[in-house]
Amino acid sequence: MRATTPTGSAAGSLSRADRLAESQRKIRPPFRLDETMRFYSPQENVDALEHPRVKAWLDFVTKEWTPVPIAGCRRRLGLLVPCCKYKPYPTSREHRGINAGLLEAGWRSVGTVPVPEPLTAFLDPDERADLLDVSPLVRDGVVLDRFVISEPLGLVPYEHVYHWRGEQSPSSSYDDPGLFEARGTSVSPDRADSTAWRTSGGRWKWGVSETDAYVTMHNTMAEVIAETLARVGGTYAAVLAWTSPGLTHRSFLADAAWRAEDGIPVSRPGRGGPRGLVGVLDLQPGAVTILPTRSQLADGRGALATRMRREGRRSGPASVRSVFARGDGHDTPLGLAEMVRHLVAALDERAEDA
Repeated sequence: MRATTPTGSAAGSLSRADRLAESQRKIRPPFRLDETMRFYSPQENVDALEHPRVKAWLDFVTKEWTPVPIAGCRRRLGLLVPCCKYKPYPTSREHRGINAGLLEAGWRSVGTVPVPEPLTAFLDPDERADLLDVSPLVRDGVVLDRFVISEPLGLVPYEHVYHWRGEQSPSSSYDDPGLFEARGTSVSPDRADSTAWRTSGGRWKWGVSETDAYVTMHNTMAEVIAETLARVGGTYAAVLAWTSPGLTHRSFLADAAWRAEDGIPVSRPGRGGPRGLVGVLDLQPGAVTILPTRSQLADGRGALATRMRREGRRSGPASVRSVFARGDGHDTPLGLAEMVRHLVAALDERAEDA
């Protein structure tokens, strides 16, 4: 049964009109939000699959996109990183942290895509402008292509983050918090098919319509990523994914073994009963290596605790867990220097494999 839409400010905060300003703030100028590309719930994510810009993108990435040829390339690696709240993605603290670690490890841009100069205003004073460079990276003849795992776009090659086919890229035009149930607001209570309800704490929980749509969108994204990697994967000696445990992007990739190790659900309720979640590794075994591992996460927390003690900060278990979860200012642990070193080491290993 559909939940009754509440009245008052709480309901207004979840109306499409009242959410517009927040969505606009997530797009960094000079880029602008496409107001038709706002997907606030699982049902709106499924609807997004029929949006003209999304459909065109999914067709492009699964059937047309190929890596940029780089002279002198002896080996090629792929790196998948998560999408984030702010667009274009490289302006986010998480991506800046990851990219800083890569640059410090000696990776350098091939310079094929210019950085839009106004975006440098979103860097901290001590940050370098090439953190925003979306060109492929190269080091000692090894080329690194970066991709972003995105809903509803599936997979976004980094060089198309800013522009695509002469226009602002769809990946810098949308807002999609709609697959993250834990936020408590990823619902569209004004929809006729809404079955979400509010808890006593004022947050929202998904009903069967939401979970059913979540499975549809989740599995479609896994299929898009798997299809793309199946087509271009032969180009790469290895493809790594740098994703946080417990989040949807990791679930897009995981097979049954990873779900068991990470405690990721294997199914969600559907209208006809439980529906299984399918990941890229179910569809294309061995297509991608998922990182960080649990041991790397534990090591990162330990290294962060050491740094916090050295800096005179509270470093008890609760404090470390809290700072680690927020990435010490990078929004997630993935951008922490203590974590990025594990990513750099994994890339080094694959770059040197004969």
